[in-house]
Amino acid sequence: MKVFAKNNILRIAAAGVLLFAGAVQAQDNKATSLDQLLQLMKESRVRESQEHQQREAEFLREKNQRAALLANAEKTRAQEEARSTELEATYEKQDLQIKALRAQLDERMGSLKELFGHLKTASGDLQANLKNSLVSLQYPGRDEFAVELSKKMDSETSLPTIEEIERLIYEIQRETVEAGKVVRFKAKVATADGQQSEQEVVRIGNYGVVSGGKYLFFSPDSDTLNVPRMQPAGLPDPSKLENATSGFTQVGVDPTLPLGGEIMQIIVSRPDLKERLSQGGLVGYIIIFGLGGIGLILIIWRFVALTVIGGKVSKQLKSSRATTDNPLGRVLKVAEDNPEIDTESLELKLEEAVLKERPSIESGLNMIKIISMVAPLMGLLGTVTGMIQTFQAITDFGAGDPKLMAGGISTALVTTVQGLIVAIPTVFMHTILSGKAKRIVHVLEEQSAGIIAEKAESK
Repeated sequence: MKVFAKNNILRIAAAGVLLFAGAVQAQDNKATSLDQLLQLMKESRVRESQEHQQREAEFLREKNQRAALLANAEKTRAQEEARSTELEATYEKQDLQIKALRAQLDERMGSLKELFGHLKTASGDLQANLKNSLVSLQYPGRDEFAVELSKKMDSETSLPTIEEIERLIYEIQRETVEAGKVVRFKAKVATADGQQSEQEVVRIGNYGVVSGGKYLFFSPDSDTLNVPRMQPAGLPDPSKLENATSGFTQVGVDPTLPLGGEIMQIIVSRPDLKERLSQGGLVGYIIIFGLGGIGLILIIWRFVALTVIGGKVSKQLKSSRATTDNPLGRVLKVAEDNPEIDTESLELKLEEAVLKERPSIESGLNMIKIISMVAPLMGLLGTVTGMIQTFQAITDFGAGDPKLMAGGISTALVTTVQGLIVAIPTVFMHTILSGKAKRIVHVLEEQSAGIIAEKAESK
């Protein structure tokens, strides 16, 4: 059994050597014998041994380097921990010193501590007031003093001097006094195109500035006066105040002017009549200049015509002789021209004459009525179109700005207003003109009925 096992092992080893030799021979055709194969195996083993030694050397070198880095890191950590302990001790020592110094400061200040608290509050309020004050334009540099004083009041290492406290009181009083004065002084004014020039301005307390017959805006961020692109409508003429030397003069002021003049900005941004008309677009122009113009011409024409016709009819009523220059005279002329006909025929002829006169009397009234009905419908069309555009803009850009959405809706409603402006007076005038026409027709029918009644009684 042992011999059989030994023979099997030898066979397996020989097979392995043959397989390895075959592989080596496949890689290197020079190994043609077992001796060469053994030599190649020996050289391969030597090369592998050398590579292993090189890898071990590199591993040991990297291991030594990492060990050195770890040692340095531990040393640095120990140094920083010692430094941290030293700093904590120093901090605790200095904290005790600061507390002692603060207690000493509080003891020495006594009742002055409350005074400095009030001074600190007053200096902060003064700084905010001077930054947004029109008086600072006349007396520049005050805000810098207020800023430096506020910094000193916030500091725990310095205190304000007596001169600085006195100036603080003085500036507070001067701000109060100057806010109630109307004074003239020189200042830089920026026009709408950005050009600046120094000119004389009139300051109305702390709530208004005028120059050159115009109201000015104040920009607190840049400390400049600006001429708006448009003057606020509905306010008194500021040139009267500039030319006044005494007494009382009406002028507009804005309580929010030191903060940028929001109220005056709102007034200035309101569109005038021309801008309102342009907001209506094509539909608005058709309503105002198309329907409104045609309606106005028709109203004037029919009012004059009916007034003239009514006067002639009234004159004819007072005359015993029929004339053909008015509707009533032409109707009476028919009766005079046919004195012998019977009552029924005369009645028919008079009715025919009245019917002939009605179109000329009522001419244009239906067109005026149509205009009064179409105008508001055109305005509604413009409003619906504008609302569609507004909601489309909201869909595209969102509704983040309520002012933009409100402005679009306001613009869309302009055409409705324009339609009503045309329709309301048109309806009113149509009613008046219809009444005048009906009165004339009523006179014709009344006179015709009277002639027929006389004719019937005479028989």
